[in-house]
Amino acid sequence: MSESTVIILGSSRSDGNTSALVHDYATIINATVVDLNDYEISPFDYNADYNDDFISLMAGLLKYDRIILATPMYWYSASAQMKTFIDRWSDLLKTEKAKGRQLRGKQVVVLATGSDKIPPNCFEQMFQLTFRYLGMDYRGMLYCQCESQYLVEHHHEVIAKFVIQMDRN
Repeated sequence: MSESTVIILGSSRSDGNTSALVHDYATIINATVVDLNDYEISPFDYNADYNDDFISLMAGLLKYDRIILATPMYWYSASAQMKTFIDRWSDLLKTEKAKGRQLRGKQVVVLATGSDKIPPNCFEQMFQLTFRYLGMDYRGMLYCQCESQYLVEHHHEVIAKFVIQMDRN
């Protein structure tokens, strides 16, 4: 893969099923992995009264051509960590507009795990609508069902096909 790619892991477990998927995927495509648990990211504040890592983290992430968001599906939505991270993109529209404009045209992908065989449309739709609003180039979602734990031998073929599909786009 010629683009530089970062995978942003947003999960309450840094060593859970989504992390296992992320690390398998990152190895295949030679991507950098960023775990949101390693950063302090405050919830969105209309007054922009922050003392956290969000803006400096985003400055680093914007250097990548492709951004992959990885989250488990919790109650048919993204994890709290991922949702807080995405909510803070509002700062990129309000107070950090130059950084916000850098999202336009970025390739973006979603990796997800969950116990449902197939995620409901509402899960992916939240990402699709957000990316469309920001002018990002959404390339699709790879979802891996994990009954209890992530097993690479169960998902390797699906991951490989998805990587090929992403290379074609």
